[in-house]
Amino acid sequence: MSGVLSSSIGRKVAMAASAFFLMFFLLQHFVINLTSIFSADVFNELSHFMGNNPLVQFALQPILIFGVVFHFVMGFVLELKNKASRTIKYVKYNGAANASWMSRNMIYSGLAILAFIVLHFIDFWFPEINHKYIAVLPTDPNRYFGELVHKFHSPVRTGAYVAAFAFLALHLLHGFKSAFQSSGMSAKRAAKLETVSKIYAIGIPVGFMIIALFHHFNQH
Repeated sequence: MSGVLSSSIGRKVAMAASAFFLMFFLLQHFVINLTSIFSADVFNELSHFMGNNPLVQFALQPILIFGVVFHFVMGFVLELKNKASRTIKYVKYNGAANASWMSRNMIYSGLAILAFIVLHFIDFWFPEINHKYIAVLPTDPNRYFGELVHKFHSPVRTGAYVAAFAFLALHLLHGFKSAFQSSGMSAKRAAKLETVSKIYAIGIPVGFMIIALFHHFNQH
């Protein structure tokens, strides 16, 4: 692994692989959360399964956490390497002429998403760990929907989630396409998938926004 990550190409490929993994998880997470709009029972059932299945909890969940940490660490490493490689200083540099706003600000959208993940862990993952392994409270397969709705009661917290998903959309708009290019896909094939990437990059975050706003306004 260290040999692969020692080269610029290797780091970009590893970054792309972690991006694809996280995008798959994000889609799965979205599908489960979307059911909360239509059926509390279905959402409770799916959440209970994900929260108590040994394979998910003790195999997939650690891999997911590693994937999140790896992706962000690798993103910062690539950013630092890119800055260090720019040894020639230009009198005038027009960044917009060489790269899109999204590609030039991936590090900032990434930091915003990282802050959101910390909030999300505080809201959902930490209480879940406390419920099952610290307080060891009784198993309640019907508690998940109520816990989800409660988190979106506050307009401040709901607004923070909506803002985070806006940053996620900006991040994905460039990241999805970049991941295909870094994985070795030809520019022609990557161009054909551009529509799919835009649908995903905009559709998934907007879908999460709708879920958050639905549960917020449904309580007021």
